[in-house]
Amino acid sequence: MVIDDSKTIRRTAESLLKKEGCTVFTANDGFEALAKIADHEPDIIFVDIMMPRLDGYQTCALIKHNKKFSKVPVIMLSSKDGLFDRARGRIVGSEQYLTKPFTREELLGAIKEHVLNPN
Repeated sequence: MVIDDSKTIRRTAESLLKKEGCTVFTANDGFEALAKIADHEPDIIFVDIMMPRLDGYQTCALIKHNKKFSKVPVIMLSSKDGLFDRARGRIVGSEQYLTKPFTREELLGAIKEHVLNPN
């Protein structure tokens, strides 16, 4: 699942992942995402940090506090590459932090590490 308020980012990530055979669901904010997560039960979630209504940190925290979805890897996406942002992502339970613009290799690397070969 890709959650980002930027249509361009959503389409880019969706296109890259679909070419690799992934089924991709998208949402443009945290509220929309939470409903879709319950419906589709994704294997991994990529979430933008800066979004209206419910930001990426809040969205990640809500996912991680839900017993059913707490084990789903959450990868934070941000145009900011600060230590504080990375630390805050870890605090709310994210597994990884990717800086935008991300590459195909980074997206696929996150899937390999957290879905295909966890631990």
